[in-house]
Amino acid sequence: MSVYTHDAVDFISTVDTPAPWELNIWYHTLNCGFRARVSGETDFPCIYGERVGLGRSYVRLADGKLDFDAWTEGIKQGRSYVSDGRSHLFDFQLDDVRVGENGSERKLDKPGKVQVKAKVAALLAEKLTPALEEIRKRPLSAKPYWDVERARISDSRKVPVELLVNAIPVARQEIVADGSVQDLAFEVPIEFSSWVALRIYPSSHTNPIFVVVDGKPIRASKASVDWCVKAVEQCWKSKERAIRPAEREQAKAAFDQARKVYQAMLDEAHVP
Repeated sequence: MSVYTHDAVDFISTVDTPAPWELNIWYHTLNCGFRARVSGETDFPCIYGERVGLGRSYVRLADGKLDFDAWTEGIKQGRSYVSDGRSHLFDFQLDDVRVGENGSERKLDKPGKVQVKAKVAALLAEKLTPALEEIRKRPLSAKPYWDVERARISDSRKVPVELLVNAIPVARQEIVADGSVQDLAFEVPIEFSSWVALRIYPSSHTNPIFVVVDGKPIRASKASVDWCVKAVEQCWKSKERAIRPAEREQAKAAFDQARKVYQAMLDEAHVP
């Protein structure tokens, strides 16, 4: 957690380990006001050995031409979403702000309602098979970690699309996962500076759009700040003895800086 306070994180990888683990750390840091994005990763052959592309990043390119530098810049800016490849969250926008453009930031003078739009799609087999049912029954800590089959609602061919505000699902719509692209719209009240995202859990997730109310920073949760403080302490406890004595003072200074940043955030954060 200390690296966030030193502006050393552009994005974190997802889709290659259990979704609750990845999203937990990301959500807590977003609630503190950090703006790291997510990318999709397979980590072949270390975590998944069968093939690359199980964890994916879908990036919208300004001119539509595939260029590696532009693609990586799109990930850094959050002009993207992550997915297992079988559900999709296109054209996510909040009011007139499209994700990944102009800092993904929507400014409000005061609390108010915002409009969220996206095009979504997912693909499930029409009927459950014993093999698919077996995937659904596995714990989230077992492979495949992200899989659209885990999102299936009961024995239907539907999946839920959730709207998140500061990591909390505040609205939900169900779509038929027949591969068709469908338009969704939400209206949600924003009471204080917050981040907003969409997900089909655990199959796909947009990067966030940040709503800044009255110029105040996002400090969505004291509990999230406290979690980050404890993570810093645990990290220092586990690493201190492994750091060379000649470098330990400098390392301690970096961790002390992180403690100061989080302490200031505790004083600013909301109660949730």
